[in-house]
Amino acid sequence: MTAHSDTPARGPGSGKRERILAAAEEVFAARGFFQARVSEIAKAAGVADGTIYLYFKSKDDLLISLFEDRMELVNNELETALEGAEGAPAKLRCFIRAYCDLASRHPNTAEVITIELRQSSKFMKEYDNPRFADFLRRLASIIEQGQQEGTLHSEIPAPIAARSLFGALDELLLAWVLGGGEKFDIVRAADWVGDMILKGLEARRNQ
Repeated sequence: MTAHSDTPARGPGSGKRERILAAAEEVFAARGFFQARVSEIAKAAGVADGTIYLYFKSKDDLLISLFEDRMELVNNELETALEGAEGAPAKLRCFIRAYCDLASRHPNTAEVITIELRQSSKFMKEYDNPRFADFLRRLASIIEQGQQEGTLHSEIPAPIAARSLFGALDELLLAWVLGGGEKFDIVRAADWVGDMILKGLEARRNQ
């Protein structure tokens, strides 16, 4: 088992914490959150079992920390992908494609985000999701820009449109993950989703 096979590089000196997160991502994706044992994660990370608890309070805390870490990477990559895109429709397409491309390159991350997080009652009931809130705000800001430009429908509140779009992407990624990434091309599907969403959000003309 290789702890770093599916994890975006964080540079040299990232330390034990990142090794543990990388191992947890692999073990959660392979075994499922409930079946995964802390001892398995420690073995994959090359650390003693007790070392896990120097960085994380529990298995739930480890899962939530993993989500925060990976969502930070997602947000950073999305920000980079949007550079140079002009106009809200182009930015929206870039956002959708970049998100799906990330999933295709990091399927373990996609599985943890779309499936395993929902297995944690602490995550579902107690966690505020600040990085995910950043993700939704960035998406809503693109839609707001389009509404101000007059290219996107102004009657749909941007936060509602952003959540609806994420729901479509989340369902798409769930089907892709459950199919082992073999049922369809997730990056090509991103373009279809972009077409569908932009048709629904485009500003109404001559009404």
